[in-house]
Amino acid sequence: MKMIYIVEDDANIREIETFALNNCGYETKGFECAADFFRGMQDEKPSLILLDIMLPDEDGITVLKKLRQAHDTKKLPVIMVTAKTTEIDKVKGLDSGADDYITKPFGVMELISRVKSLLRRMEPEGEEMPLLLSEIVLDTAGRTCKAAGRPVELTYKEFELLSLLIRNKGIVLTRDALMEKIWGIDFIGESRTLDVHIKTLRKKLGDAGRHIQTVRNVGYLADEGTEK
Repeated sequence: MKMIYIVEDDANIREIETFALNNCGYETKGFECAADFFRGMQDEKPSLILLDIMLPDEDGITVLKKLRQAHDTKKLPVIMVTAKTTEIDKVKGLDSGADDYITKPFGVMELISRVKSLLRRMEPEGEEMPLLLSEIVLDTAGRTCKAAGRPVELTYKEFELLSLLIRNKGIVLTRDALMEKIWGIDFIGESRTLDVHIKTLRKKLGDAGRHIQTVRNVGYLADEGTEK
């Protein structure tokens, strides 16, 4: 049974998240502050973390950065839970290594769907050959990325998004198709999720980000022959 840590200072929200996840067969542990959470991490590492961005002792972004800097938690799936709705707050979370985010208030079904989707995509797959897009190389077995020989640190969602685009290079993928494949369900009113991920992905890839093209009013395209 997978263990999920809930780091949330609001007791009511923490109780709702715990109840919903327990009913879906997950084990949970709740923490109301960062200090309690890090003490819990010394005893057991969870399969996934729901991390509130506003905590009483240390903000969630700082907590996330610490997780990504530690070798044993570098790849641990993290979903940011935040009341903030501006794009810059979401970008900060994604840039710091969050795999996904959910904005309060949220529906229980949306929460469960995002958790299931992320955990499903963390399941190991059979060995595959590296995926290539010009100077971008994705090692699907080791889940590493290089752009022009330079290592690129990607979150789980960013890796999955780039992988899907490269597997379909030369083909325009619609926004709906990308949302369904990467996030598992159609997030009505949350289409900016995709745009933010594309934006941060391009930034991390540097010059190689030019190979991810926007097709206006349709979606995105991995274009191997795009010039600088």
